Amino acid sequence: MNYIIGIDVGTTSTKALLYDTDGKIYAKANKGYTLYQDTPDMAEEDPDEIFNATLSAIQEVVAKAQLTDGKVIAISWSAQQHSLIALNKDFKPLTRTLTWADNRSEKYAREYKENGRGMAMYQRTGLPIHPMGPFYKLLYFKNEQPDLFKRTAYWVGIKEYIIWKYTGVLKEEISMAAASGLLNMKTCDWDPEALKETGITKDQLPELVDLTDKFQGIKSEYAKVMGIDEDVYFVMGATDGALSTIGVGAIDSGVLAINIGTSAAVRTFVDKPRIDPKARLYCYPIMKGKYLVGGPINNGGIVLSWAHDALFASEEQAAKLLGMDSYDMLSKIAATVPAGSDGLIFHPYLGGERAPLWDANARGSFFGLNRKHTKAHMIRAVMEGIMYNLYSVTLALKEVTGDPKAILAAGGFAQSKLWTQMMADIFENDIIIPESYESGSLAAMFLAKMALGMEDKLEDIKKYLGKENKYQPNEETFARYRKLVPIYLRLSREFSTEYKAIADYQREFPG
Repeated sequence: MNYIIGIDVGTTSTKALLYDTDGKIYAKANKGYTLYQDTPDMAEEDPDEIFNATLSAIQEVVAKAQLTDGKVIAISWSAQQHSLIALNKDFKPLTRTLTWADNRSEKYAREYKENGRGMAMYQRTGLPIHPMGPFYKLLYFKNEQPDLFKRTAYWVGIKEYIIWKYTGVLKEEISMAAASGLLNMKTCDWDPEALKETGITKDQLPELVDLTDKFQGIKSEYAKVMGIDEDVYFVMGATDGALSTIGVGAIDSGVLAINIGTSAAVRTFVDKPRIDPKARLYCYPIMKGKYLVGGPINNGGIVLSWAHDALFASEEQAAKLLGMDSYDMLSKIAATVPAGSDGLIFHPYLGGERAPLWDANARGSFFGLNRKHTKAHMIRAVMEGIMYNLYSVTLALKEVTGDPKAILAAGGFAQSKLWTQMMADIFENDIIIPESYESGSLAAMFLAKMALGMEDKLEDIKKYLGKENKYQPNEETFARYRKLVPIYLRLSREFSTEYKAIADYQREFPG
C-alpha cells in the first residue's frame, strides 16, 4: 500500500497527517514553535525551528503508522501566507521569518494608502494595503535595514525555504507568490512595477510553478531521520488559505468557506479577477480559472486562547479533574449566558486587524460592560466578537461576489457546537461542517494525487469529505444578534479614529 503525507505549516504549529491513497488517516502529529514578539509590532519565527518541527512531525506519523506494507510516495505542502525570509548566497537565513502578523512596515503601508500607490498595487496584484504583505515588508528592509537588504541574495517564504532545505530545489507556486504582493494577477508572473518599487530582481525570487508541480528526491540524512525512502515525491501544494478552501469542498463559485484557526478567514473561488473598489478583500490567482477572493482576520482562535489564559487559568485544574478539554470548559461556561451576552460587545482586535479594517493599529475592547457582567459574559462576548468580525468580512464579500449559495466551515472552532451554532445565528444562514475538519492537510494530500496522475479534477475532493453536519439558525437567537451587529459595526468605525493614538502610546510605553 502507498501513503501520502499532507503537511500544514501554520503560524503556531505544524500538522502532519498520513493518508493512504483512499484518503484514510493513519496517523497525526502536531508540533509547535515560538512566535517571537520582542516589540509590540514584531511577529517572527525561527525558520529552522519550523523546519525541525516538520521533520519531527513527519517522523512521528511514519513511526505511529508502522508502515510494514508499503511506503510514503509523496509529501505535499500547505503553509501560512505572507511570510518573508532573507537568505544569503549560500541560502543561509539572514533574518528570522517575518510572519503575516508582523506590523513593522505599517508606516509604509499607510504611506501607500494615503498617496494612492497602494491602490494601484492592489489593482495589479490583488494584495490589500497592509503590512502583512511581503511587498511592504521589503520596503521596510530597504529603508530601515539597507545593509542587510544589500547582502540578501534571495527573498523567500517559509514553505520555499523548507522545501529547499529538504531537496535543494528553490521553487514557488502561484498561490504563495500571489500572497506576496509581487505577482501580477493577470499575467501570473512577477510584476515588474512591484519589483522596481521594492528594489529587488527576479533573480532574487524562486522559479514560479503550478500547485501540482512535483520533483523526486530528498536529502539522505533527512530521509533516514523520517523513516522514508529518498525517492519520495515533493509536491508544491499551496497556501493554507487556498487549501483550507479546497479542503472543505468550497470549489464552486458562490460557495463560501470559513476557517477559524489561530487566525481566520472568509473565502470564495471565482473564475476571473474580482477587485473590491474599497480594497477590503484580496484576490489571488490559484490555478487556471480559479481565483480566490476573501478577507483574512488576525484574530481567530488566538483570541480565545488569550481569553482562556487571562480569565480562566484558575479553572484549568478543575477542568482537568473532570476530564474536560479546556476549550470545552470555555464553551460550557459561555453557554450559561444568553445570546448577545446581555449587551456586552467585544472587539477582538488584539493583534491589529486585517479584513475588513486593514488597520495594523486596531486594538481590542469590551463595550457595554456593567456590574451584571461576569467572566462567563466575557468569554461568550469574545466568541461572539470573533463571529461578528467574520460576518463583517462576509458583508464585504457579498458586495463583490454576491449572496452565497452555501457556507462551509472548518477549523478547530467547529468542534464546539455552541460556537458553530453561534455562527449560524449571527450569519442567519445554514452552516455546513464537513466531517473532515483538517481541511488544509486533506487538500494537500489531494493535490499530491493530482500531481501523481491519481486524480483528474479538483471537484473530486468532495468524495473524501465524509458526512456533513448542518447547523440552522435559531429565530429567537438571531433576533438578538440583528440588534447587536449594527452596534458592533458602528463602534468599529467610531473607535478607528483613536486606534493609532493608543497604539503609539503602547509603543512608547511597552511595559
